[in-house]
Amino acid sequence: MKKSIEIRQDFLDFFASKNHKIIPSASVIPYNDPTLIFTNAGMNQFKDVFLGTGTRDYKRCADTQKCIRVSGKHNDLEEVGHDGYHHTFFEMLGNWSFGDYYKKEAIEWAWELLTKVWKLDKNRLWVTYFREDIETNELWEKNTDIDHSHILKFDEKDNFWEMGETGPCGPCSEIHYDFTPNGCKAADVNSANPDVMEIWNLVFIQYNRDSNGNLHELPAKHVDTGMGFERMVRVLQNKSSNYLTDVFEPLINVLINITGKEYSGKYEASMNVIADHVRTLTFAIADGAIPGNEGRGYVLRRVLRRAARYGRNLDMRKPFIYLLVDTLVKTMGHVFPEIAEKKQFVTEVIKGEEESFNITLDKGLALFNDESDRMKISGETIFSGNVAFKLHDTYGFPIDLTQLMARELGYMVDMDIFNKKMEIARELSRVDKIHDNIERNEYDELLKITEDIIYNPYEESNEIKTDIIAFQNKFETITGILLKNNPFYKASGGQVNDDGTILINNNEVKIFNINSNNIIEIPKTNFNVLPVRTIAKVNISRRHSINRNHSATHILHEALRRVLGSHIKQMGSYLDDKLLRFDFPHFHKLNKSEIIDIEQIVNDKISENIQVYSEELSIETANKIPNVKKFFGDKYGSMVRVVYIDENFSVEFCGGTHVKSTNDIGLFKIIKEESISSGTRRIFAITGEGIIDHINGRVVEIERLLAELPAEYSDNIRLSVEGLNTDFNKYDFRNSEKLASDIKYYDSSLHSLQELKEKYLEDKRQFEKSLAKQKVNDAAELIDGLIASGVELNGFKVVTGKFEVTNADELKEIADKLREKLKSGVGMIYTVIDDKITLCTVVTDDLIKSKKLSAGKLATDTAKILGGGGGGKAQLAAAGGKDISKLSDAVSSFPEIIMKYL
Repeated sequence: MKKSIEIRQDFLDFFASKNHKIIPSASVIPYNDPTLIFTNAGMNQFKDVFLGTGTRDYKRCADTQKCIRVSGKHNDLEEVGHDGYHHTFFEMLGNWSFGDYYKKEAIEWAWELLTKVWKLDKNRLWVTYFREDIETNELWEKNTDIDHSHILKFDEKDNFWEMGETGPCGPCSEIHYDFTPNGCKAADVNSANPDVMEIWNLVFIQYNRDSNGNLHELPAKHVDTGMGFERMVRVLQNKSSNYLTDVFEPLINVLINITGKEYSGKYEASMNVIADHVRTLTFAIADGAIPGNEGRGYVLRRVLRRAARYGRNLDMRKPFIYLLVDTLVKTMGHVFPEIAEKKQFVTEVIKGEEESFNITLDKGLALFNDESDRMKISGETIFSGNVAFKLHDTYGFPIDLTQLMARELGYMVDMDIFNKKMEIARELSRVDKIHDNIERNEYDELLKITEDIIYNPYEESNEIKTDIIAFQNKFETITGILLKNNPFYKASGGQVNDDGTILINNNEVKIFNINSNNIIEIPKTNFNVLPVRTIAKVNISRRHSINRNHSATHILHEALRRVLGSHIKQMGSYLDDKLLRFDFPHFHKLNKSEIIDIEQIVNDKISENIQVYSEELSIETANKIPNVKKFFGDKYGSMVRVVYIDENFSVEFCGGTHVKSTNDIGLFKIIKEESISSGTRRIFAITGEGIIDHINGRVVEIERLLAELPAEYSDNIRLSVEGLNTDFNKYDFRNSEKLASDIKYYDSSLHSLQELKEKYLEDKRQFEKSLAKQKVNDAAELIDGLIASGVELNGFKVVTGKFEVTNADELKEIADKLREKLKSGVGMIYTVIDDKITLCTVVTDDLIKSKKLSAGKLATDTAKILGGGGGGKAQLAAAGGKDISKLSDAVSSFPEIIMKYL
């Protein structure tokens, strides 16, 4: 029996012998194609060739492409695990011709590989073709020895491939394999019979469909074929299911071992689903996707939570999916080395997601079971949309998971109610977007002419002469204006707006805001005649500080990748003139050594005085730059701006402003690192003026601590803060050695003082504790006399008395001592602290039992006289009051209060 590794290599070797270039698989994350969430076919990476916008340095190639199909048009999620041939992740073996060979060679080679190399039974092979494609029919009949009755024609639905509503398209010819025991009939092909399975699709791209739906012959014809690797392995290993092949067997065996369940009956489908889903998760995470709440991240989170729920069917209540990653890497890492390189990170991401979902999974399942139990009693068959929404919103259950569980019980989910609840939730989350839309509508007149604006925030000049060409008032206090030339940077990519002024009637007017349409907001102003000549001044000092932080962010990004690993990518950022913030995927708190290494790389690059430059490039050219950083989800136009900080170090798509040279940044310092969500860390860092502010902050804090600490604690630290030059205009922030030395000195001094303060506070606590203990001991000596002077009531002692203490806890300790010494009796002691009365009552055990007396009730009733309240246990209770004038009445009434409970 051929192993899967041999089958894959057979395919590649066969087409290499036909002069095909063997190319590596593209990423499952289609960074250059925002129309796709995941790479779902082998042809994805060649769309530009088919569309005529790109070329390759070869005319024919072959590969094995990683594919994920879990959403959109190609979505077989519900069948995965329950039949033997659908998967969320699969390999697509493919061969391509770009204007080179065509139908004849594609058909002949396909038949040769299947029947001569792999020696498949020809009687079990069926082929289909498009009903109008007579050429393909004739080629199968004349150029192969297939049984002519096994050549079937179908219409567009089954045998005509299209990339979209318009664009390249063409007929296709599918090859099917017959698994039936006695041989299938023609009617079984393309009939959804699981025993007659498509294994290879040969697509002949020969037309271009225009916007009117008309077909035009392409000048160059292409071949695009796709073979399902897992299906082909099943055929060659003669298995009844893909999950029984050596592709999945290692994963299934691990599941059998860790769950203690047999791979049969009710457990089989659950194990299939989990084995399939861990492949999707591993390959997607290794290629840069992270489970989250939006887009691709949410799709991955759905897949993981679906697998976790199937784990409950196997009685797995602790994280376990991550345990499969190691086995998957051992079986596939030699073909796809990226999963071996990222194994540790992938394992941590999956484990973290499992831990997070496990917290709510059981609670959500309990809610689901409660609802389904109620439905069984009532006889309902429609699962509540309100409950489905609560499962989604509170417990993190994707709706398709709830639908799956409902279907297992024969129910349908009320999607109308669910969707209404979801829409309400979306509306609530759209507050900011709604505000933006309102803002846009309020400037409807200006929006008509914003295309006339020249936007150029990249010039170094701090002021330019320009014209106010339009204005529109907003509310009663704000006017929106348009400048013919706008030098102010508008917030984008994490970088904040510029500050600045506009000269109007010889007065400098400060700008409030610049929105995304270049509309600049100023205090309400009316203009009689337009255009108005003006001078726009950018706050250049602030801009330079922002530039330093932005360029440092780019260097930090690459430093993080080099220290922590290639899984690091920007998940969010913020930068202004004070600091920079950078969010990235990572599952561990950064240790001191890692932070030092990251800072060292950044500061080394700064000291190299590297020129920072940018260029405008076509998106096609920019995408070809090696190791360029870009962010999926960002909508790039036909032209993009690329910022370089050493071509071999940092190259990023970026529309922000930057320093001219890294030396302009001065010093870089990480001031904080924290977790913001599962698997996501955040770094705060400072440069330039931020460094000075940091030092000033340390000085202020040191001075505050010195003022708070007694001299005997601070005498050992001698600081002279007066000598520190904290005037930024006089402080050379490029003197990184001086800055680094100052930071180290003041950080160390502050740390020492903080430790001394902790010691001082602890010493103070211990001293106060010893004083309190002494007070209690002193009071204990008075208790004997207090008991001796107590009054007899119904055969037991009643004791009252006042004690001088500093807090209620001390009074309780004295009350405890009083209760210990009372043989049989009731006591009430009290104190006055800050014009408020605190009292404690006690009752001995014998009276609780024989007289049913309770210290809690006695305290409550006594406190009422004092205008207060309280209570507690039968043995000891505490209460308080505000009316000191009634204190003597409360004390004298205490025996009467006791009597009413006897």
